[in-house]
Amino acid sequence: MYDIRFPGLGVILHNLKNGFTIFGIEVKFYGIIIAFGFLAAYIIVSKEAKRTGQDDELYLDYALWLIIPSIIGARLYYIIFSWKDYFQAGKGFKNTFLDVINIRNGGLAIYGGIIAGVIVTIIFARKRKVSFPLMADTISMGLLIGQIMGRWGNFFNREAFGEYTDSIFAMCIPVDYFSENASLNGLVSSGVITQKMAENVVTIDGMHWISVHPTFLYESMWNLALLVIIMVYRKYKKFDGELFLMYLWGYGLGRVWIEGLRTDSLMISGLNIRVSQLLAAICVLAASVILVKKRMDYVKADLSHNKADS
Repeated sequence: MYDIRFPGLGVILHNLKNGFTIFGIEVKFYGIIIAFGFLAAYIIVSKEAKRTGQDDELYLDYALWLIIPSIIGARLYYIIFSWKDYFQAGKGFKNTFLDVINIRNGGLAIYGGIIAGVIVTIIFARKRKVSFPLMADTISMGLLIGQIMGRWGNFFNREAFGEYTDSIFAMCIPVDYFSENASLNGLVSSGVITQKMAENVVTIDGMHWISVHPTFLYESMWNLALLVIIMVYRKYKKFDGELFLMYLWGYGLGRVWIEGLRTDSLMISGLNIRVSQLLAAICVLAASVILVKKRMDYVKADLSHNKADS
């Protein structure tokens, strides 16, 4: 029931639960991973601040400003586009409120966290009289580290996966993990799995399994590649803010592709549009325009400087 298999890769993970209990308190791996993601992000950002001659203690204050608003932003984004799942007639204020604040089982949308983070960064930079573009560059690598780690929280929760696939990267999850006694039709009706998954259920060791795209893995690996590119390029950047624009462009490009594979996308109400896919496409377009303009400005300034020297 708690196993996860990657048949094409020859990997079997036995009894992989989504948390543990200590002193009667249930602790979810999702929350632990998010916490370690914040810590790892801060360490990377602090080192980058030192490398670029900034005050690394400034980023400790910034981290304290950022943590709660980014979680709230990520949660609000998710709830706004999942409104009907939380606000139901007859549910009552107490139960609704408890569902809204319960993030142990997931329900955080990274774009909501990024939007909140940008707002906090702008306010913080103005208050401390420091450069927002330079801060944005500095935190871009930490942001990627947090996202890379955070996706593995989705893995433990068996969420944020894609549609049926039989590719070499296919991930198999036991149907009983979602509900021990529910029928396939019941799981399809409730939206837990899709009709295509149900039609392609495989039987292994007497158990029924769905075979899906591990989109959490795709995004984690995509972000790792983007992180490496930015870390290599950072010494050659032409203007402050360039690394953050590269992040927006690179992450957005990957998200447009990966979001199209997922089955649990947040949708714009009344429209068949994946909200994060649309936002990712807008980020790619906006970052492309700004990067090209800034690069052209840099080339013109460089040419003017060379003429002046001659």
